[in-house]
Amino acid sequence: MATTRRFQNLDPSTHLRGFRHVMAWQLGLGPEPRRRSPKSAEVPTVFNDGSALRKASHPSLTWIGHATYLLQLAGVSILTDPVLSPRLALIPRNAPPGLTHEALPPIQIATVSHNHRDHMDAPTLRRLGPSVHFVVPLGLGDWFLRQGLPSVTELDWWQSVDLYGVKITLVPSQHWSQRSLLDTDATLWGGFVYEADGLRAYHSGDTAYFSGFKLIGERCGPIDAAMLPIGAYDPRWFMRYQHMNPEDAVQAFLDLGARHFFAMHWGTFKLTDEPLDEPPTFTRQVWQARGIDPERLRIPAIGETLPLRP
Repeated sequence: MATTRRFQNLDPSTHLRGFRHVMAWQLGLGPEPRRRSPKSAEVPTVFNDGSALRKASHPSLTWIGHATYLLQLAGVSILTDPVLSPRLALIPRNAPPGLTHEALPPIQIATVSHNHRDHMDAPTLRRLGPSVHFVVPLGLGDWFLRQGLPSVTELDWWQSVDLYGVKITLVPSQHWSQRSLLDTDATLWGGFVYEADGLRAYHSGDTAYFSGFKLIGERCGPIDAAMLPIGAYDPRWFMRYQHMNPEDAVQAFLDLGARHFFAMHWGTFKLTDEPLDEPPTFTRQVWQARGIDPERLRIPAIGETLPLRP
């Protein structure tokens, strides 16, 4: 009888993600007291009707919310982990998407880092439609075909594809995958490096801190813009094996040898225990303590477009 392949992380680690660990967290029975915080918070947002983005004349990044960025590179519009839905099951958005579907420029490529629902949102992906080329980790192609999205390329870690003049490489992350009760780690997870016109941008997807950041920088650098998560980190006894906190994210940035840090994965969905508006303050404190040039840190507002420069 055929067996389902189970993928593993680059760094061996303890996984605290089973039902009993989730219940221990939710019931406050973990090794640390559970921190309680409001389910919503005001986060910086700017209005963006997409009119300037439809010209796509200069490389840029626009933060739409959570792990969703619009990357415009070499005249190509790329969405990362597209989630524009108003809620994830019972979890509502804390702030509307920085770009609506109607405001998006024509999208040529969408990349999906893994199959968790806050990164692979079926309603958003179906609405993007069959004209978009999806780039995904191993094992996810069949899901896209079943959704009526036939233009899909699966990649293993370190494999690349060239689309519309952009080279896209899947790189490791320290995480896991699960879409249903019986498919844990049956599909791969990762981050992406995008390269065109002398610019390189990196999107980590979901990840804990791990040794792979230095390897990514060595194999795929120099990286001009690193999109790194700064939220969904409390409680640390549970989350540290799957999500970085700002201290981890700043160290990951240094390991990568990247030029600029672009924050993501905060302020959009209340997934963990820290306050929704805490991650930027925490990140700036760590940044200052490490003595890094403040001009290299970018924490955009939802909807804000920032230029990319080599």
